[in-house]
Amino acid sequence: MLNSITIFPGIDKDGAREPFERVILRPREIYAIVGNTGSGKSRFISDIEQIADSDTVTKRRVVVDGALDNGSIAFLGQSMRFVLDCTVEEFIRLHQRCYNGDERIAGCTARSVLEAANSIASERLYPGALLGSLSGGQSRALMIAGISVISNSRVVLIDEIENAGIDKSRALELLMSRDKLVMIVTHDPHTALIADKRIVIRNGAVKNVLDTTETERESYARLDAAYRLITNMQFKLRNGEELC
Repeated sequence: MLNSITIFPGIDKDGAREPFERVILRPREIYAIVGNTGSGKSRFISDIEQIADSDTVTKRRVVVDGALDNGSIAFLGQSMRFVLDCTVEEFIRLHQRCYNGDERIAGCTARSVLEAANSIASERLYPGALLGSLSGGQSRALMIAGISVISNSRVVLIDEIENAGIDKSRALELLMSRDKLVMIVTHDPHTALIADKRIVIRNGAVKNVLDTTETERESYARLDAAYRLITNMQFKLRNGEELC
C-alpha cells in the first residue's frame, strides 16, 4: 500500500536549488498545483508521473514509501480524445481486462462505471455510443469514472479539471471516495480551495506549500455557491430554458 510520496529539491529554470527540503504527499489528500502560465506546473506533475530520480530537466528526486505498482499513477491531460473504434461499454470492459480482472474480480460492472461517469458529465453517456463521438467532457468523465471504479491507480494527476466540461466537485468526491492521492494543476480559485494544500510553482521551482486555512474555507463556501449557480444556468442554457 502507498504510504507517501516524498519529493526532494531539484533546480529552477536558472539552475538555482529549489528552496525546500522535501515535500511529502499522502493518500486521501488533494493537492492543487498553482502558478503562472509557463511556471513549471506541468513539469512538476510529470516528475511525479515518471518517479524522477534526478534524471529529468528539474533534477528532482521522487521517493515512494510503500508499494506503487505499474499502472498505479494515472494522468489526465487537458486534451482527451479516443481513437479506438468501439463503443463505450466495450471500452469499459477492455479497461477492466487491462487491470487483470473481470467484473467479479474488479468489483464493478460496466453499468456502475457508466453511472459514475454520468454523475459528473454534463452530457449523458450511453453504453452503445461510439468513443469517437464523445465530447471532451464526456471522454474525461468516462476516464475519471474508470480510474475511480476500476483501476488500482493510487495517484491521480489532473491537468486543469475546470476545462473538462464536468462537475469537478463531484469528480473529486468520486476519486477521494477511493482513497486516492489527487493532484490538480489549476488557475481557478474554486478548484484550488477544494484542495487540502496548494503547491506554489514559480520559475520552475516549488516556492511554497500552503495549507488551506479556515478563512479560505469560508471563501470556498461563497465560491462554491457561485459555481453551483453558474453550473445550473449552464444546464438551462444548453437545454433552451429561461435563465432566471
